[in-house]
Amino acid sequence: MIEIRVNIAHVMSGGGGVGLPQMSEREMFEKLLSSDSDYGEDEPQIAANIGQQMLHMNLIPLTRAFRVKIRDISSKIPARNVVLVGGGIGHLAAWLLDLWNGDPANPPSEPRPRPDTFRIVEPAGKFGVIIDRLVRRHSSEQWTQVLTRSWQEITAETSSWAVATAALPSSAQPSPLPQPIDLIIIDLPENQRPNATIAALEVISHGGFILVKEPEVPTGDVGVPEDGDEPNDAQRKVESFNQWMKVIRECNENHSMAFIELSGGTLAVIRRST
Repeated sequence: MIEIRVNIAHVMSGGGGVGLPQMSEREMFEKLLSSDSDYGEDEPQIAANIGQQMLHMNLIPLTRAFRVKIRDISSKIPARNVVLVGGGIGHLAAWLLDLWNGDPANPPSEPRPRPDTFRIVEPAGKFGVIIDRLVRRHSSEQWTQVLTRSWQEITAETSSWAVATAALPSSAQPSPLPQPIDLIIIDLPENQRPNATIAALEVISHGGFILVKEPEVPTGDVGVPEDGDEPNDAQRKVESFNQWMKVIRECNENHSMAFIELSGGTLAVIRRST
């Protein structure tokens, strides 16, 4: 099931952007979220091996339906600069590198369209080392980089850079994230996704897209923490969902978004309005 919420002003004026054809925003979302795909649902072999490793480490991957849909949407957006927030041990990154570079063991006969840069944000240094090996295996070192810092720190520095260098020449100190950022994919634990999405909206380019799994709706009365006590897991889930509601309100007022129900949850696709 696909639900699309668009900014009416932009539907009337037409869409387009990030290299996509001129069309209304509704048409654009329908194209991105359609089941049309040049790729099957088989998992790339490298990604499959990483998935098995995740299970041994008691890490929970996105469901295959999410990985396939994120890969397919990414293939339809001719993004110049892409950011994956939450690299983990490289499971989703392996799907994306396979999309853009193919299987290293059986390379495609013709080069595939790919972004100019791909940044993978993973503050856990030990995971960053694993992802570095994945990048080298795909021979993507020249355009892919792992950033072992927090997303909030990176986005704050990027926003400050944009303000400070607005009047400076292009030869000035480069941004922490290559500009413009056309696609941000968020693959973080549930309680971190809302704040990560808010930060992403600060740095994504006008007309750019954010892909993020919607947090689950809390159920039942979880109470409130006592003074001086840390919230429990259920209370954190409620806090996180309240933050997500702020994201929804912001997007309803100022941006456009669509939701697609998949096995394992709902994928939100947000487009920053121009």
